Amino acid sequence: MPATDNAIANSGTFTLGDRTVHRMGYGAMQLAGPHVFGPPKDRAGAIAVLKEAMELGIDHIDTSDFYGPHVTNRIIREALAPYPDRLTIVTKLGAKRDDEGAWLPWNDPEALEQGLRDNLENLGLEAMEVVNVRIMGSGEGGIEPTGESIARFVEPVARLQQQGLVRHIGVSTVTRSQVEEARGICPIVCVQNMYNLANRNDDELIDWLADEGIAYVPYFPLGGFDPLQSKALDEVASDLGATSMQVALAWLLQRSPNILLIPGTSSVEHLRQNVAAANLELPAEAIEKLDGIGG
Repeated sequence: MPATDNAIANSGTFTLGDRTVHRMGYGAMQLAGPHVFGPPKDRAGAIAVLKEAMELGIDHIDTSDFYGPHVTNRIIREALAPYPDRLTIVTKLGAKRDDEGAWLPWNDPEALEQGLRDNLENLGLEAMEVVNVRIMGSGEGGIEPTGESIARFVEPVARLQQQGLVRHIGVSTVTRSQVEEARGICPIVCVQNMYNLANRNDDELIDWLADEGIAYVPYFPLGGFDPLQSKALDEVASDLGATSMQVALAWLLQRSPNILLIPGTSSVEHLRQNVAAANLELPAEAIEKLDGIGG
């Protein structure tokens, strides 16, 4: 089993605007209650995960005020404020939760501004380092990009950037043409889409973004609510003395230098296992076998 020693440093670095972050980060979604709704059963445990993330050297945390809602950001503030200078907190706007926990679009100009102010208030910040504009796509969970114009969503956030409330902007659940449209409005520092070993629709997009110096941040890097399951993945993990999830993360790290990982967990032990994946070297034959999963 790979160890966590120097794992964050060994994951390498990439840029988010004028910030440089290590490629192994942390996604805070699972710090809220079941289905990312309501408070966690173990608030002290959630705080412990965040503190351990800092101890391990993580300097990139992905969050949103619609996790809970409000719950995750308030836990982050309780655990980590005042924030270390090296920490980059990234949030996203464009959705909200109803009283039953359903995910709804919340992306008119007034809603985007209110969403930003909610993030700032609950995190205790005066400005967000990076804001992803989450485009609600099609399919279950709205995670399939539609390709329609996104200017009406990006322009209000660009105006908030001009006011000094946002330093850098990214886009989420988008196609290349939508990224190009957004770049005509403001600089784009990252793209956050669904991508993992078994879901490879963004292969060409990732390579183009790498050439453009733009970070790619896959959400659901371990399959999300339906964890990755593959005989080939399990066989490679067994051969390397690692877990299947560690192999899946290691594959993402070797896939392209602009990929930044934000695997989430509410367990300190699972956090350590995720981080240790950065110390896992995949031999060429393992990569070839894994590449076949998404084929």
